[in-house]
Amino acid sequence: MNVPTERRSPEAQADQLVEDILKAAQGWAREAPSALKPAVRAVCVRLGEMVADQRNYFAPLPEPQAAERQAVMALVAQQLASTAVTQGLEKHLTALTEMELQSTGSWALVPTAQGEWMTTAIQFLEQCGRDVPEDQAPDPYWADDVVAGVIASVRAVLGIDELHARTEAQYPGGRKTGEQPVVEDEE
Repeated sequence: MNVPTERRSPEAQADQLVEDILKAAQGWAREAPSALKPAVRAVCVRLGEMVADQRNYFAPLPEPQAAERQAVMALVAQQLASTAVTQGLEKHLTALTEMELQSTGSWALVPTAQGEWMTTAIQFLEQCGRDVPEDQAPDPYWADDVVAGVIASVRAVLGIDELHARTEAQYPGGRKTGEQPVVEDEE
């Protein structure tokens, strides 16, 4: 007997994704000294917002799934930028924004900006780490580990890797299955 599955609204899906991103932020912040927890949470929130706002990086889906995903991601980006989420992180988000603007430009439009943003996030956390007392200072590579973990967590929550894998399976090498590669004649 097939029981119809209940389809959740885009708002409910976005709420769940934001909740999962905030849980990931708490998890990564738990590993940091207490003085650095807000900075780690700020990096996680900003990355979630950035990835959700980079809808052009998602693998294509057929309609109406593409429209629904676009609506959900827009809601996620909006919620992550809201005062309810950013309260208490304003100072860190402002400092991170200043660094981002100097190094990455518009991360929603420039394909290389995500890689540049990772470097900026690492530098931001390292700078925050230098501001804590020496007895609380994290190990030398903690920022690299945190940013890599945050990226993996946010991408997993938003389903980026799963979408990419499905697209690659469907269109290996950038071609539709059964399509022959174009070979140019050499003269």
